[in-house]
Amino acid sequence: MEHKRPLILISNDDGYHSKGLRSLIEMVREFGDLLVCAPDSARSGYSCAFTAAEPLRLKLRRRMEGVDIWSCSGTPVDCVKIALDRICPDRRPDLVIGGINHGDNASVNAHYSGTMGVTFEGCMKYIPSVAFSLCDHSDDADFEPLTPLVKSITQRLLAEGLPKGVCLNVNFPLLKEFKGVRVCRMAKGTWGNEVECRRHPRGYDYYWMTGEYTNDEPNAEDTDNWALNHGYVAITPTQIDVTCYEVMDRMKSIYEA
Repeated sequence: MEHKRPLILISNDDGYHSKGLRSLIEMVREFGDLLVCAPDSARSGYSCAFTAAEPLRLKLRRRMEGVDIWSCSGTPVDCVKIALDRICPDRRPDLVIGGINHGDNASVNAHYSGTMGVTFEGCMKYIPSVAFSLCDHSDDADFEPLTPLVKSITQRLLAEGLPKGVCLNVNFPLLKEFKGVRVCRMAKGTWGNEVECRRHPRGYDYYWMTGEYTNDEPNAEDTDNWALNHGYVAITPTQIDVTCYEVMDRMKSIYEA
């Protein structure tokens, strides 16, 4: 790869072979050189986990003009770490992109998402970072309607960046045409009925992690869930610093008095 163009690092949690990742490559390859390092199979729900107890394997899958595609046997965060440390140690990416994810990462899903793990890892390295997700879990989801906004956001982030410690979580509703864009907050939501018990023929119980999501504020019009449910693209600025400053100040008056 030549070093004259910006370098964009891409990863996901659906695997290097996913349609969402392939679609993203085609959408943004005009804006820079692409370094893709993604899991060798699906790693949904891995959040910011990284591998500490076993070695990782790295494999170059494809090389074409301006695009290198690698797979890693680890988590989405492993992919970002190993790409930065081993694949491009002398060239800092100008942008990190997670996605395009098959399924939304709105509300509290952002905390579980491997796609957001990619974005958080880039953000913690002080690289402008964004996650793109579509509300469609189908392997053959149609990502074409996302193209104009994905391109626009990518181009703007390359030109303007983001404040340190801030990344973007962008979720698209499952529509051919969107009503518009809402810049919004994360909805308050909860998961229930998360464990399904089944009986094995050999006489013991085993469990599947499942779950049903509930939007706990369905009428709040400033949230990502509301935007998606009403046909808007939801852009949620998200920060790494999870400190609750209001409670911190109150506790200071108690414990530091």
